[in-house]
Amino acid sequence: MNNKRDGFWNQDIINETKSRFANNRSYISETMQSKMMETLDWAYDKTTNGLPGQESIDDLVNDYLSKYDKETAIDKLIQFQVAKAATSGFVTGFGGAITFPVTIPANIASVILFQMRMIAAIARIRGYDLKSDQVQTFVYATLAGTSVSDIVKKTGILFTNKLATGMIKRIPGTALVRINQKVGFRLATKFGSKGLINLGKMVPVLGAVVGGTFDTTSTLAIASLAKKTFLEEGVAVGDGTVIDKKILKVIPEKSNKEWD
Repeated sequence: MNNKRDGFWNQDIINETKSRFANNRSYISETMQSKMMETLDWAYDKTTNGLPGQESIDDLVNDYLSKYDKETAIDKLIQFQVAKAATSGFVTGFGGAITFPVTIPANIASVILFQMRMIAAIARIRGYDLKSDQVQTFVYATLAGTSVSDIVKKTGILFTNKLATGMIKRIPGTALVRINQKVGFRLATKFGSKGLINLGKMVPVLGAVVGGTFDTTSTLAIASLAKKTFLEEGVAVGDGTVIDKKILKVIPEKSNKEWD
C-alpha cells in the first residue's frame, strides 16, 4: 500500500516536473525570440541609417557600382565581406566605436549586423528600397537562411490564389510582424544549436569572437541566398513566386489570415 502510494506520488512529481520544464522551455523560447527581434531591429536600423566610422549603405553600394556592373559589383562585395569576416572576425571588423545591444552577446550581434549589411547592400544594388517594411522582412528571412515561403508556412497565414500564382501585390502589416517573429525564433534556435548561445541565459559559450571557419561558411551561404532572393525583377519568395519590387508596399490590414 505504501509502495503504491509512494509510486503514485512519485508519478505526480514526475508529471509536475515535466509540466514545469515544458512551461520553462516555452518561456525561454519567447524570451529568446524577443531578444533576437530587438537585435534584428537594431541591426537593420544601423544598416540603413549608418554606423559610426563606417560608410553608409548607399556610399558602399555606389562605390562598387562606380567600378563595376551590378552583377560584378555584387560578386566583388561578397568576396570582400567574406575575406573581411575570415581575417578580422565580425566584432573587430566594426572597430571599437559601435555599441552592441546588451540583450544578446556582442559576437552574435556583430554576426547579424555584418551579414545583414551585406544582404542589404546586395538588395540595394539590385534596386530595392531598404525603407520598405516588406524588403526588411525579406532581409530578415535571408539572414535566417531560409525563404519567406518556408517561414510563412509556420505562421498559419493562409495563401490566396493570387499568391500561389505569383500575383501578390502587397502584404498586410500584421502578416509581416508574424513572419518577423518566426525569423527571430529561427535565428535564436540557429545560434543556440551551434553552441554560441546558452539557451537559458542568453550568454556566450564559446568565447568573444566567432571562429573564421564559421564566419566564412555562413557568410557565403547567406550571400548566395541573398542573390537568389533579391532578383532584378523582384523578390523570389521561394515557392516559385516572384514579387515585383516596384509594388513592395505595406497596406492597412484587412485580414489577419490572408494576403491579398
